[in-house]
Amino acid sequence: MEKIPMTRAGHTALEVELKQLKSVERPAIIQAIAEAREHGDLSENAEYHSAREKQSFIEGRIKEIEGILSLAEVIDPSTLSGAIKFGATVTVVDEDTDEEKTWQIVGEHEANIEKGLLNVKSPIARALIGKEEGDSVEVRTPGGEKAYEILSIVYK
Repeated sequence: MEKIPMTRAGHTALEVELKQLKSVERPAIIQAIAEAREHGDLSENAEYHSAREKQSFIEGRIKEIEGILSLAEVIDPSTLSGAIKFGATVTVVDEDTDEEKTWQIVGEHEANIEKGLLNVKSPIARALIGKEEGDSVEVRTPGGEKAYEILSIVYK
């Protein structure tokens, strides 16, 4: 199996979610199922069916997180330098609009574009990897062609 790269923060967030699911969510849903069973006929018991559906989701998510963590390769960006690679925090300027954006290139399971965490497999990240400060990159995005100039690369 191929290792899954992620930052320490991404790994920790998954561990916290797993602990929450196992110690809080799972016992709560087991209790909800038990209470719903006490209401009698299960074939027409919406609370029971809803609780069982939620239990299925929780158990699936637990298995998914455990699988991700078992394959995780934690990379510490502060030990890296040079051209853009996984873990880099990159500031770019859109050459058409002069809008500056800053992203950190992270693993796909911790990516969140609203928080500036860019999936390493995204078109923008793939275009940036290997480039240096001052380079320009052309990116084909779902919204069309974009051109960015790399202003800075920081590993923190």
